[in-house]
Amino acid sequence: MSDPINRILSEALRNGRKALLEHEALALAKSAGIPIPHYVFIPLGAKPEPDFPPPYVLKIVSSDIIHKSDVGGVKLNVSGEALESEVEELISRVRSNAPEAEILGVLVMEMAEEGVETLVGLTRDPQFGPVVAFGLGGIFVEIYRDVSFRLAPIPIEEAREMIREVKAYKILRGYRGRPPADIDAIADVIVKVSELGDKYPEIMEMDINPLIAYPRGALAVDVRVILGE
Repeated sequence: MSDPINRILSEALRNGRKALLEHEALALAKSAGIPIPHYVFIPLGAKPEPDFPPPYVLKIVSSDIIHKSDVGGVKLNVSGEALESEVEELISRVRSNAPEAEILGVLVMEMAEEGVETLVGLTRDPQFGPVVAFGLGGIFVEIYRDVSFRLAPIPIEEAREMIREVKAYKILRGYRGRPPADIDAIADVIVKVSELGDKYPEIMEMDINPLIAYPRGALAVDVRVILGE
């Protein structure tokens, strides 16, 4: 049986792309056993008919657009009734703000519930190979620089140790009446990202930000994958 991850990577490289499209990155994560929200890619001109309930998040899909929010390419909390009109409006807005970008379609994703936003990242160091990072996600990783690192591959206990090392661990343990986050679910994602870096040398960078942690489980809401030969 063919390897779906290898197929995703090979197709992108064959088409001359150095980054996976967002639905490809989500498919890669899912194939690796990383939990993700329900989603569907709607090609340009197709009718949006997701098989999961609203509310939805809409994201423009274009290899020419890196920061979707900068061109109005993201829409949150979309109802089922407004889905078709919101998709059309999103495409129109991006065409106006980024007229030279080739738009391939729109990603329709289920709206994830609130939780603790964490980050799991992978970079390929020329000397040491794949390095995995963990910290708080969203804007906090840029503000606090509170991140732990390990060389891949990482066993599960070492992944748990990475989580305990960051100062924000006290947030994950529960604070101000909030329940503790599922540390084992976060550690499992760290392990799986490390395995991807170890097994697939084509992956130069991978960022899951945010990985939303819940009292039970975690969801990789935003996945970015950069490729090399």
